[in-house]
Amino acid sequence: MPPQPPSPHPRPRPRPRPRPRTEPQRRPRPPGRGGPRPAGRRRPRWGMRAVTTLSVVVLASAGIGHAVVTSLDSGIDRVDPFRDMKNRPEAGHGMNILLVGTDGREKIGTEERRKYRLGGAPCNCTDTVMIVHISEDRERASVVSLPRDSYAMTPPHTDRVSGEEHEGHPVKLNAAYAEGGPQLTVRTVEKMTRVKIDHYLELDFTSFMKTVDVVGGVELCTTEPLKDSHTGLDLPAGRHTLRGGEALRYVRARHVDGASDLGRMKRQQRFMAALVDRATSSGMLLNPMKFRDVTRAVLGSVRADKGFGTDELLDLGRAMRNFSPSSSEFTTVPLARTGITVKGLGSALKWHPEKSQRIFEALREDKPLSTHSSPDAALRVPVDPRQIRVQVENGTGIQGLGRRVDAALAATGFNTTRAPANAADHSVRRTVVAHDPRWDRSAKSLAAALPGSELRAVKGQGATLKVIAGSDFEKVRKVRAEDPGKDEFGVVRGDEVECS
Repeated sequence: MPPQPPSPHPRPRPRPRPRPRTEPQRRPRPPGRGGPRPAGRRRPRWGMRAVTTLSVVVLASAGIGHAVVTSLDSGIDRVDPFRDMKNRPEAGHGMNILLVGTDGREKIGTEERRKYRLGGAPCNCTDTVMIVHISEDRERASVVSLPRDSYAMTPPHTDRVSGEEHEGHPVKLNAAYAEGGPQLTVRTVEKMTRVKIDHYLELDFTSFMKTVDVVGGVELCTTEPLKDSHTGLDLPAGRHTLRGGEALRYVRARHVDGASDLGRMKRQQRFMAALVDRATSSGMLLNPMKFRDVTRAVLGSVRADKGFGTDELLDLGRAMRNFSPSSSEFTTVPLARTGITVKGLGSALKWHPEKSQRIFEALREDKPLSTHSSPDAALRVPVDPRQIRVQVENGTGIQGLGRRVDAALAATGFNTTRAPANAADHSVRRTVVAHDPRWDRSAKSLAAALPGSELRAVKGQGATLKVIAGSDFEKVRKVRAEDPGKDEFGVVRGDEVECS
């Protein structure tokens, strides 16, 4: 029997994909800025500063009026992280955004700080660093987390507190911000990755809880209980809709297992994928008032470079109207088996020299990070095809089409009835996957094997899914279910971390 997750709302039918714009119209760019433009100590550390900024890009996809976003743009604090930068990496294709998360707990009220265990003084450092790469065709986002304790070598710079001139020296990556602010952070990341950064976005967590509450909460699932005494997280195994405070605990938790920061980053990536799914599937992007409320919450404490403005945001948003969880992929920079101990720094994480460079080369060349993105590779799906029972019907006058579809689905692993029938309607043009809403994840897995098919929710249909083959049928695509993170770089797509 297929898995039976509750599904109170059927997924909306996808809209036709707009023709990609390879050369969007925009104002002339200053010279030397490459890429398309659109859009130490134990401290509470979490990645939703990056999550909320990524949401801005997704939310703009509604194409809501210029005036709405313009009014919000005026509230963004501006920084100039690219001032006087020389010898920068060569620009690649697509757009690279450096997302950094700073503390900002001093902006949260005393009662909430006590409730969510945000005590102590804020550190003047970054606790989250990510590169978000938006592909040139605006159809894919690749997110690479850079661990805050990564061993780094700074370029020569001026200490922003003391004014002292420093030669390049070893630091942990998060300390670059304390010494030289956004500019040294960008310079250090570019030196380590040879990826040219096009935009800089900096957030703290003061607007996080409001943002999650405005979107109605984010659904997450866990197969094992999650408990962290440091943050107060206490989730039993199962499906949960996390509101602001509980979501904050989830993305901060680093004492759930022995993986510490690395485990925390994986949970942050799950949260990002779930937030994208919530924003793109709920219809809120098409509601002007909801769009305004969400973006106000998201942009409440953002600092951005001067070049990331209203026109860039809207241009990128319009190009990404069909963005979905399957359009996003997440990974952490590959690490060597052992770290490195540096005098004065302690233990730091060392990147795997070959694998990490292949990750950054893929960003520079605008290629997917995941190995399964090859056209000939089997597509990963949420539910194992062997668990999906399928009845095939021939919706055309083409002799033997039902048998061909049934045989092809069975060869791919689906549990077909091996008894195809004729549909009542013989004029079906587009292949249909009819399903009970309670089996929507099984239906998505089946539809992935039938390119161009239409999902159709039928209440009360039961556990057996129905394929009505139309005249558009060409082939069955290979699909397979596999635990996320099994490829070379541990890359997972957004739709691979949804609830099952």
